[in-house]
Amino acid sequence: MTATHRDDLGIIVYAPALMGDDGRPGSIVRGMERALSGLSLEWTTSSDGQRTRLVDRDGWLARQKMHGEFPLLSNGNESNFMSVIGWDGPATSSSGRQAQLEVHARLPLTAEVVAATAKVLENIAEGARAFWGHATPFHAGLDIARQTKNWTANPQPPPRGLPALNLPPDLRWPEIPHCLGWLSYWSAATARAIGFPDPARDVDLLARARRTATGGWVVRLTDEPLDLDNPAHLDALLRAYERFPAIGGRAEG
Repeated sequence: MTATHRDDLGIIVYAPALMGDDGRPGSIVRGMERALSGLSLEWTTSSDGQRTRLVDRDGWLARQKMHGEFPLLSNGNESNFMSVIGWDGPATSSSGRQAQLEVHARLPLTAEVVAATAKVLENIAEGARAFWGHATPFHAGLDIARQTKNWTANPQPPPRGLPALNLPPDLRWPEIPHCLGWLSYWSAATARAIGFPDPARDVDLLARARRTATGGWVVRLTDEPLDLDNPAHLDALLRAYERFPAIGGRAEG
């Protein structure tokens, strides 16, 4: 689910396709709850739009017929809304031309969430067994999304001098990230594919990065939430794209 306000944080991870109930939806949801104290994702929305509280959320998830996706779950609090949903990314529109599970989470950009974002992203990504993912504030995410170009449909260059990125189906492997974010999750395979880390070249990034239990990385571009109206933040994003030309398939062009 895409964040809908400037003070929202959007998290997206891309993982191997969901084949029935392989346990990953439950792992993702419980991982979010562990990362944020007091979070309980026990509400869903029925096919007729009715909000329903789930008495046995984990049992309910296990009974769902997972056709490449899993249903929206939320905390049911409209003033502090948090949610997660997974859907099927078909092979025709996915990197490596491989069907993928896309997990989308939405969180308010509060001080509590900012402090926990790295752990939330890590738990979602590792619960999904993701290739890669990112956590980005909504406003910065709009400009980053505009980097991915179908030049025929939209001949305008990306905003703010950001590099143009290839469409996901044009990327050769699912491990290649489509883009960067405020925080990026790179699996061990993705880190190898983009050449991270290089101890000599990645000193600044390594100072804000941490290794995960599976050998992946969570890498933070800026200490504060990414704000591309801040010249220092924009420069950090531009330098990261220069450092990793494989991201967005630019090294293949």
